[in-house]
Amino acid sequence: MLEERARRERLLAQAAGAASACRRCEIGAQRRNNVYGEGNPCAEVMVIGEGPGETEDLLGRPFVGRAGQLLEKMLAAVSLAREDVYICNTVKCRPTLPGPRGPKNRAPEPAEMANCRPYLDEQIDIIRPRVILALGAPAAKSFLGREFQITKMRGQWYEGPLGIPLLATFHPAYVLRQTGGELTAVKRLVWSDLKAVRTKLDEAPAEAPPEQASLF
Repeated sequence: MLEERARRERLLAQAAGAASACRRCEIGAQRRNNVYGEGNPCAEVMVIGEGPGETEDLLGRPFVGRAGQLLEKMLAAVSLAREDVYICNTVKCRPTLPGPRGPKNRAPEPAEMANCRPYLDEQIDIIRPRVILALGAPAAKSFLGREFQITKMRGQWYEGPLGIPLLATFHPAYVLRQTGGELTAVKRLVWSDLKAVRTKLDEAPAEAPPEQASLF
């Protein structure tokens, strides 16, 4: 297992270097750091958000701002530590819009997600998790199509890349924007989704996908 972990770490490091050199999108020239991803290369759970924010862009690490702190609490609620999972985004550079106080975050555009998709596919192919947890509508739509509606279709299992079970839930940043009764309701839904992930992990592992099912 140690040899396999080392092999995957080498592959991810090589892929991260290629992603860092990418300038296919305008945001590639504007960002401070390429935020490739981090975590256990042999993780059973792969957490995929939409794109880096300001703090992530500054530090070069995914989910390290307020949303990241909430994500860690969400994972801990179902006995998963940050170091147990692999965390990344659909795009590796921070998408921004001009703002009166400097650039502000925005959702990645379809073309940006398409340009970055080979890097995400490569991550999935290397890690081959048992479960993919997509955070927010943009991440879910990148796998399930534009018709996906997070409020109506979250919490259900779908077939993701390589046949890996995929479940979508609300993005932690969305949860943080809620107040009062809406916050209570959203927390309840996210908790239900996380319990579904825990249940799936507690099932007997399925046979590993054959090598010919690789994305590459």
